[in-house]
Amino acid sequence: MKKQWVVVANGSLARFFGRTGAGEPLVALETLRFPEAGFNGHGPGSDCPGPGSRDHSGQAMHVGPLPGMRSKAVHPFALELARRLEEGVVDGEYESFWLIACSPLLSDIKPHLNRGVACRLKWTHDADLTGLDAPTLDRRLRELREPRELGVPAH
Repeated sequence: MKKQWVVVANGSLARFFGRTGAGEPLVALETLRFPEAGFNGHGPGSDCPGPGSRDHSGQAMHVGPLPGMRSKAVHPFALELARRLEEGVVDGEYESFWLIACSPLLSDIKPHLNRGVACRLKWTHDADLTGLDAPTLDRRLRELREPRELGVPAH
């Protein structure tokens, strides 16, 4: 195994971990924060009105997307993560990576990975594991990637 990154992310935080070879432990490398988004459903691309957006006119407020408009914009943090992953390739910081992110962000980032980055993506998983430290994350990823024995329920 060559240098590998493991990126765990949610709508407002991404943590980069790395390992230099098979069997090597994960090491925390970097944390990116995107405070503008928050992870409360009121960030960019959300159909929910944010605080302070009350309509005092007495008329019903339209919350959903307008007819003919996309129902969801691309999350700006997805673009930031794609840029950082490209930077890592250019700088030779990793040869392959895993991406573990909650589904809205995961589905938003994949189309924005350029060819050089996308070919290095070896595994994805839909989960928010940003709160785990490196040893716990490493153990959890091994559990997720191990083939399950027949008759043994998955966690």
